[in-house]
Amino acid sequence: MLINLAQWLQGLSPELGFFRVFQYLTFRAVMGALTALLIGLAAGPKVIRHLTALKIGQPIRDYAMQSHLVKSGTPTMGGVLILLSIAISTLLWADLSNRFVWVVLIVTLGFGAIGWVDDWRKVVNKDPEGMRSREKYFWQSLIGLLSALYLLFAVSESSNQRVFELFMSWIASGFQVELPPTAGLMVPFFKEVAYPLGVVGFVCMTYLVIVGSSNAVNLTDGLDGLAIMPVVMVGSALGVFAYVTGNAVFSRYLLIPHIPGAGELMVFCAAIAGAGLAFLWFNTHPAQVFMGDVGALALGGALGTVAVIVRQEIVLAIMGGIFVVEALSVMLQVSYFKYTRKRTGQGKRLFKMAPLHHHFEKSGWKETQVVVRFWIITMLLCLVGLSTLKLR
Repeated sequence: MLINLAQWLQGLSPELGFFRVFQYLTFRAVMGALTALLIGLAAGPKVIRHLTALKIGQPIRDYAMQSHLVKSGTPTMGGVLILLSIAISTLLWADLSNRFVWVVLIVTLGFGAIGWVDDWRKVVNKDPEGMRSREKYFWQSLIGLLSALYLLFAVSESSNQRVFELFMSWIASGFQVELPPTAGLMVPFFKEVAYPLGVVGFVCMTYLVIVGSSNAVNLTDGLDGLAIMPVVMVGSALGVFAYVTGNAVFSRYLLIPHIPGAGELMVFCAAIAGAGLAFLWFNTHPAQVFMGDVGALALGGALGTVAVIVRQEIVLAIMGGIFVVEALSVMLQVSYFKYTRKRTGQGKRLFKMAPLHHHFEKSGWKETQVVVRFWIITMLLCLVGLSTLKLR
């Protein structure tokens, strides 16, 4: 929005040429992060007071850690603050004619709406389980599949017009189209290797990345500050990938796919970082507010969508290793319990408690120890992910 205003002001008088600074992507990314940070810090206390007044407190499951029972009643649904900061900042500083900006906003707010309904049912019905898993999975799948289908054509062409033309040719050809190499699965450290996915493979992969990352972040959000800081770090790293992917010179030098328009996602990623840091101000131990599903599902979906656009799905799994391990711990725990119960009549557990952060709490780690150590691991994993830009 502001870039269009700056261009209009430049046309009024040559003396207003200093507004050209708005054309620089790095400037708008920094300002986007600062804007989201300031919005979050300014609106945070008011949002917390409002949630407290509405008695939107986090219910604690009966089988949860005993040390967490004191958190019962802490305001939840604080993810609204994050989404508000991201949306306003992105709309102000991003180029709204960019096709990728709108798809990430729609996915983020769509998953946020699912989380809103889930959190609302938990609060109103006083049911810690919230929305039924099948219902939640249906809406996540719907958004994931629609976005996957759009991104199939969006990453294959360079403009909205060409995306529409490719889509129409796909329909006219009987749903058969030859995709460019940029739509393949990129293998980090081996930049000459790209696995062609095809239409079905691309849609399935994108669906799994978006929906999977959304649920993985949601599972990780179990301790004060545990999920939001890794989201900030991974989002910032993806912003670097977006910048170089959208730049023809850098992408050619680094031997990564060039996706015209992807660079604008750097503004969105910067907004995630700013909003996340503002939320961490209130979410650090002892937390004044929890993000809830409205924040966790949305942020996970946002990271997955950006990763698909910049063609770094595997790198996302590396940098977001904490999210992956947390999700795997739940799947392994449930699968092993069902397997042993079927075989022996009594279910056994692989971990003391799942997700994995509760296992370490049960092992004697303090909550702050778990959180900070997971942050350190994420920082190291992000450095490994960024190293794939150069190492080959």
